[in-house]
Amino acid sequence: MPNTALVEELATTLIRAEDERQNLTSLADQHPELDEELGYAVQDRTLQLREARGEQLVGIKLGLTSKAKQQRMNVDTPIVGWLTNVHRITDAQLAANDGRIPEDLFIHPRVEPEIFVTLKHDLEGADVTTEDVRAAIDKVYAGLDVIDSRYQDFRFTLGDVVADNASGAGFVLGPIGLNVDDLDLALEAVVVEVDGEVVDTATGAAILGHPLNAIAEGVRLLARRGRKLEAGQIVLAGAMTDAVATNVGRSITFHFTNLGSIRLRGTGE
Repeated sequence: MPNTALVEELATTLIRAEDERQNLTSLADQHPELDEELGYAVQDRTLQLREARGEQLVGIKLGLTSKAKQQRMNVDTPIVGWLTNVHRITDAQLAANDGRIPEDLFIHPRVEPEIFVTLKHDLEGADVTTEDVRAAIDKVYAGLDVIDSRYQDFRFTLGDVVADNASGAGFVLGPIGLNVDDLDLALEAVVVEVDGEVVDTATGAAILGHPLNAIAEGVRLLARRGRKLEAGQIVLAGAMTDAVATNVGRSITFHFTNLGSIRLRGTGE
């Protein structure tokens, strides 16, 4: 059973760092007992603190969904983080900020192109299958996961990043919602352009072979904690490409095969 006082201390530290846009050094350097289990206890406590100040849970995001990232962190499953309503960056916010991610909210934001799904049915259980996931999906969207580690230079352990809500900071929902059966999600591709130059490409197969595999893994991870996904919630299935820092270039564009394009203005260098 995680130490309640330590959970409270770490959760409060991370919330304060986010609110004040302050870098932290690795918490695991000071608390070597900060493993994945303790990290999730901290993550759940930060969600309680968010809800206590009026935020509403709207879904989850998945992290470490590529084999390369899993090997780097020495794990064989993804990690999950919570999304609340304040994490959503709306079209109106982008327009009011001249198409830029509102960087005054973050420390060192980066964006990752992802497959998003919204749910029409609850999803729960340790034995959930990809077919269960498919049956629960309402619509599929492209989107951007805005990541912003509270740790200096994105330096962290597995326990650190789990406690830090899988580096979750925000998300941008794409313009087109399609039925899951009208897409081949493993082959849905994204082309990443900075100032008109292609800098990366990938398909949905980069997400644990198929985005539905990652979502099923996420549901199973939630089941270990006695949690589930609910109808109406949104799931960010995991990064398709490496993250792009928002301070590069004058324009950053993510072109998806069937799910439209998302354009941002970069801050340049």
